Amino acid sequence: MNVSFLAKTPLFFGADEEEVRAMLDCLGAVLKKLSKGSVICRAGDPARSMGLVLSGGVRIENDDVWGNRSILDHAGPGQVFAESYACVPGEPLMVSVIAAEDCEILFLDVSRLLQTCPNACAHHTRLIRNLLRIAAQKNLILSRRIFHTSSKTIRGRLLSYLSEQALRQGKNEFEIPFNRQQLADYLSVDRSALSGELGKMQRDGLLTVNKNHFCLTGHHI
Repeated sequence: MNVSFLAKTPLFFGADEEEVRAMLDCLGAVLKKLSKGSVICRAGDPARSMGLVLSGGVRIENDDVWGNRSILDHAGPGQVFAESYACVPGEPLMVSVIAAEDCEILFLDVSRLLQTCPNACAHHTRLIRNLLRIAAQKNLILSRRIFHTSSKTIRGRLLSYLSEQALRQGKNEFEIPFNRQQLADYLSVDRSALSGELGKMQRDGLLTVNKNHFCLTGHHI
């Protein structure tokens, strides 16, 4: 267990390595290694623990009864998932969590934070504060997706998403955490139509793209 890495994650923010070890014991931490494509959490099932990604990455996605898929988020090293559901015992998941690549996940029993610690653990307050901050950030992520998909055109959705990525990464050349199909799912558009629009945007001098690597070269007028 890389305790030094965990001490730098948002969940354990402000804790030293000795405190992190105590927190892991308190939360009944369980480490699992999963292969790409594995279903980590399935929609409809309750979440008994939240997951913290140690390596690799996971996709948060939703499939309706007709098989239409929407990608809601991506979680990489240091990020958590299913924390909100784990705080509500018995609440069925509305989303599935899929291993986007081979990954290591640390599962933590959130219910132990919501009751008085039998060991009089002094770290509960810090963990609850950090978890609340993470939940607020997740709410912002969902709000951004709503904003990106509000445009009626595929170009409008791409411009919104790519502009935000450039702003967050502080440069016009960057990589996104989605492949072409995943980006189409995230923006709720058809993959072929998305690829066609990206081709038009390249011809219009707005960007260049190679797989998930983008370079914004012009301004939309």
